[in-house]
Amino acid sequence: MNLFRFIPQPLKVSRRQFIRVSSLAGAGFAIGGISLPLSVSGKAAEDAPEKAVEQAGYGHFIKITPDNKVTVVIKHLDKGQGVTTGLTAIVAEELDASWEQMHWEFAPADATKYNNLFWGPVQGTGGSSSIANSWMQLRQAGAAARQLLIQAAAKKWKVSAADISVSQGRVKHTSGKSFSFGELANLAAQEIPPQNPVLKNPAQFTLIGTPHIPRIDSKEKSRGKAQYTIDVKLPGMLRAVILHPPRFGATIKSVDKTAAMKIKGVRQVVETPRGVGVIADSYWTALQARNVLKVDWDESLVEKRSSSDLWREYKDLAKKEGGVVRNDGDVNAAFNNADKTIELAFEFPYLAHATMEPLNCTVQIKGDHCEIWTGSQIQTLDQGTLAQITGLPLSNIKVNTQFAGGSFGRRAVPDSDFVLDAALIAKASGLNVPIAMQWAREDDMRGGRYRPMAYHTFKAAIDKKGNLSAWHQRVVSQSLLRGTPFEGMIQGPVDPTITEGGHTLPYHIENLKVDAHEAKVGIPILWWRSVGHTHNAFATEVFFDEVARSLEQDPVEFRLKLLKDHPRHAGVLKLAAEKAGWGKKLPANKSRGVAVHESFNSFVAQVAEVTVNKNGSFKVDKIVCAVDCGIAVTPDVIKAQMEGGIGFGLGAVLGEQITIADGKVEQSNFFDYFPMRMENMPEIEVHIVKSAEAPTGVGEPGTPPAGPAVANALRHFSKKPITVLPIGNKIDLA
Repeated sequence: MNLFRFIPQPLKVSRRQFIRVSSLAGAGFAIGGISLPLSVSGKAAEDAPEKAVEQAGYGHFIKITPDNKVTVVIKHLDKGQGVTTGLTAIVAEELDASWEQMHWEFAPADATKYNNLFWGPVQGTGGSSSIANSWMQLRQAGAAARQLLIQAAAKKWKVSAADISVSQGRVKHTSGKSFSFGELANLAAQEIPPQNPVLKNPAQFTLIGTPHIPRIDSKEKSRGKAQYTIDVKLPGMLRAVILHPPRFGATIKSVDKTAAMKIKGVRQVVETPRGVGVIADSYWTALQARNVLKVDWDESLVEKRSSSDLWREYKDLAKKEGGVVRNDGDVNAAFNNADKTIELAFEFPYLAHATMEPLNCTVQIKGDHCEIWTGSQIQTLDQGTLAQITGLPLSNIKVNTQFAGGSFGRRAVPDSDFVLDAALIAKASGLNVPIAMQWAREDDMRGGRYRPMAYHTFKAAIDKKGNLSAWHQRVVSQSLLRGTPFEGMIQGPVDPTITEGGHTLPYHIENLKVDAHEAKVGIPILWWRSVGHTHNAFATEVFFDEVARSLEQDPVEFRLKLLKDHPRHAGVLKLAAEKAGWGKKLPANKSRGVAVHESFNSFVAQVAEVTVNKNGSFKVDKIVCAVDCGIAVTPDVIKAQMEGGIGFGLGAVLGEQITIADGKVEQSNFFDYFPMRMENMPEIEVHIVKSAEAPTGVGEPGTPPAGPAVANALRHFSKKPITVLPIGNKIDLA
């Protein structure tokens, strides 16, 4: 999810924050607060002045207890991307801890302490920012804790701190004496924290960048002990489902709940502004009751257009100039003087997120407190939504973040839709017991919040010398930001999420123009893994290959020629091509295709190898991926994210689509919506560029290049370039 790259800096507050050390009730110490001063105990409180630092803070992230456990407080949601491992590894590295003593826990919802540093005063996860925004923050926290332990040991032994080292979770003196962290925890809590903790030189890293950091959540997940929202069980808990209207924008006229209330185990049927909720003793009972509800919907304001209607409107819009977001040189002059031109148009359907764990939230409103359990992707938004619904202050709203069984952006909703459903049902019920609200798969598939459909047109000019002299891209799509609390982030004429990855095209083309239209459609949309990059990468890279083809240029060499000012793009492209054996002869029924793309400050190139049969059916055999994401904190996690992102991207181009008929979504479950199946997954080979740059994102950048690499490989056999998605399982042979 990419939204918060456009959020401005936090409100003007002093950047001089205080580092405090607070005692944990005799149970060790924590690196203290960053915004709200905490009480300081012991000698530090008596003798130490407040230490100001020009940092976003060290605090609230590390707990060391006398049992020698080091717990890292994770401010981000782990939805499978492995941040519990990566963030813990950063602390362990600077702390010189043993990996075996490392533990983690999700942070509470508190943006004053746990905000995403890239987003301003907002706590949340998205835009592949978890490692990147936490990198220096957690390194400083770990280094500060290490220095506190050394200071405590030096006083205990009455020796110079210079004679003390830390390794594998032990604090050691040159004489051979040593302490565990746990043995020093309470003493360290009384020390004055360092203002500028000394960080390691990356050459000294012993954990970061090494392949031997096992995922810290593997054991509990493989043993079924990991806690997802769907696993939450609380005393007296009831289950709830909701019936949403069949068309977007409808509201309730009347509800006949007679038949539903006759079903044993049904407690209540409640009306909410978003639909009809059913509360029962079990999920199955609630579903059965929902099926017999009779609801009369007011559809006076609903969206009734079909996909075919929308495509016609999008194509009509594309005939007119849109808001211009990039305009280099003189495109019109270049086209007027062109020797020839090349044109293509691309169609991208709506896409569902199709997470494995259905959307769900458990909520309890009891007196003047509200507590929820959910895979919260933006805790600040969820907390604010609950405060608005309940009328309670934020301090009385507790968010218990759970593991999430996937998200891909779906849990980062500006209006917290599924959390809102749970809260509205609980409030309407008047019950003070926990209520576990869960959407059915059909609710999710038909509930909107899709990757928006998009239509692209391209035109390129080739001059009389055979050079690519002009490039024009036009995009028609819905705005993700318009009409949301983040509309102010649109600084230009068009929502930048529509053209991202297009208006940032890295190829050196003297005359380049990108413009776009914001289509007005009543179908709710949402950021989807890599957001606008998903369709812009496909369209630009497939069109680029078509230009190379018309010039009889090798696609890799042609790209490298125009990437002379972008060494990191060129670096991954060269690496992927080399590892894939680009240029080596293949059997007659095989071909290769390439794509390179930057998103979330990471650079990814992929080479796809496909086999095409005589009837046009095909198989993606292998994808070789090269990624430059700065310092590779946890290489195994990076490889896993590239693999997952590639699979996600392939599903989108091969089989997935949401279609609309008379305003109603036609797909409902995995029998008619087709994410990538395991049997169709290609072999994937990932190569990580060694880098000294700060870490950047990996959750999303693997997705955009996968589709165009495959489409470009298939172009060798197809009658024309692939411009309408999904591709399906056959192509028209040339």
